[in-house]
Amino acid sequence: MVALTTVMLLSSGVAQSAGASDLLFRRPTSAPVLDPFRLPDGKYGPGNRGIEYDTGEFDRIVAAARGTVVFAGPVARSLFVTVDHGNGLESSYGFVGHILVREGEEVVGGDLVALADGPFHFSVRLHGEYVDPEPLFGSRRVVVRLVPHPVQGRRGVGFG
Repeated sequence: MVALTTVMLLSSGVAQSAGASDLLFRRPTSAPVLDPFRLPDGKYGPGNRGIEYDTGEFDRIVAAARGTVVFAGPVARSLFVTVDHGNGLESSYGFVGHILVREGEEVVGGDLVALADGPFHFSVRLHGEYVDPEPLFGSRRVVVRLVPHPVQGRRGVGFG
């Protein structure tokens, strides 16, 4: 039998509502999560408006999806990169050690944008409001279907 592999890409409802259903977000690093998204109760309440990853010094940080770099520089003595994905959707990569892109540069998902300098913070905003990045990460599901393969034996052609 021959295995036919079909890859299905799943997109998130948030991306679709932003008019960006063709975007497939990927995780900006393979490092484990230190602190997940926790929406604060109020504008200044405790929480985490993104995901903090346990990256080490010089770990690669990649663009989550295609877009345009709209900011690359320091904010309060920390380095940040922000990518505009269109339709009000932006991702930010904060507390990085080295920025490898410039404002105005076009990136695609997986492009190297920065190197870590310890744990780093990833956040996503939709029309200025922070949203949980987790549902945006596209998952690839592999579906394997077996297809009959003709075989020729002593009794003629058949299917095995």
